Amino acid sequence: MARSGRARCLGMAWWLVLVALLAPICLVEAGETERKILYYRNPMGQPDISPTPKKDSMGMDYIPVYEDEMAGDAGSGAVRINLDKVQKLGVKTEIAMKRSLSREIRAVGAVSLDERRLRVVSLKYEGWIEKLHADVSGQKVKRGQPLMEVYAPVLLQAQQEYLAALRASEALKQADAETRRTADDLAEGALTRLGNWDMPAGRIRQLVEQRVASRTVTIPSPASGVVLEKTALQGMRFMPGEMLYRIADLSVVWVLADVFEQDLPFVREGQEAEVVLNALPGKSFTGKIAFIQPMLSPETRTAKVRVELANPDGQLRPALQATVRLQATFGEATISVPDSALLDSGARQVVLVERGEGLYEPRAVRAGVKGGGYVEILEGLLEAEKVVVRANFLIDAEANLRAALGHFSH
Repeated sequence: MARSGRARCLGMAWWLVLVALLAPICLVEAGETERKILYYRNPMGQPDISPTPKKDSMGMDYIPVYEDEMAGDAGSGAVRINLDKVQKLGVKTEIAMKRSLSREIRAVGAVSLDERRLRVVSLKYEGWIEKLHADVSGQKVKRGQPLMEVYAPVLLQAQQEYLAALRASEALKQADAETRRTADDLAEGALTRLGNWDMPAGRIRQLVEQRVASRTVTIPSPASGVVLEKTALQGMRFMPGEMLYRIADLSVVWVLADVFEQDLPFVREGQEAEVVLNALPGKSFTGKIAFIQPMLSPETRTAKVRVELANPDGQLRPALQATVRLQATFGEATISVPDSALLDSGARQVVLVERGEGLYEPRAVRAGVKGGGYVEILEGLLEAEKVVVRANFLIDAEANLRAALGHFSH
């Protein structure tokens, strides 16, 4: 009896040891049978699946897809992803909220002359240049500074007629009023002709006071600036209307920049603009948009925008290349998400909305303007909903793959 009892105890002990050894294996098999593998998919997202484990052309193992991962919200097209896989993919979400969007608009242009500050020196009579004072192009001149001295027969004749009329008026002091008035009218007419021919006012005043006709007349500069072009030569004969000098006032210059058509709705006259130039690194100039060209260039799809800049020290030279920066604000605050959250294929615009841990719903939306790293969502998304901003294209690819497999299964 004792021997049979010991045998039973020994047999029970061996049974317990066997159970202890086989328990982990059974648990592993049970854990494996809990998750059923449906198929293996390409690790690079290619539309290739396999019913058995395999490797791709680069030696990477195909990824198993489990049955529980396919269990999403079939009605909304949501996809469920294992939390370990979410962590490995580096999925990141952000809350959709209302923001006032703005972004920087950049346009390339060049410094140009202010057309309103250009002056052309031409005379209304025929004559000869007897002396040049401004004799080189690029010379700086000031308003009223002598440019040249000219001899013009019509000016000399008008001066002499004025002096003759004055002498006649003095000689006819005893004559009747009509005769004296005629002499005065002749003198006044001679002065009027000199004024119409743009004879300097100082020279006319000198004629009246000193009563001496001048053979030559000094032509002053009509504005302060730089002599851009000079055709006048000493001793040359000039004709009425012929350009002798072209003078530009560079105290204010223009920057003409090309703004692309998609940026034009956010540019307005009076808007402040920052200008930087390649020739002056580290410096920036601030001006305002004075004019937006109404016509669009069909070749470049741009419109010229004019920025006016003060140039008191003359650093801004015509034809210097410039970059114009504008801060465009898009109005009131609207629902927006990081632009990385938007999946735009051209045919559709989608964001992935997080509906729970590991559960993501592809949501069709209508996007608006972009700015500052965010994109405006006009339709399809509510405030405070979470959207995927990183690794979303991987989730979207997996959702599309599962949807395609669902169609095949049907």
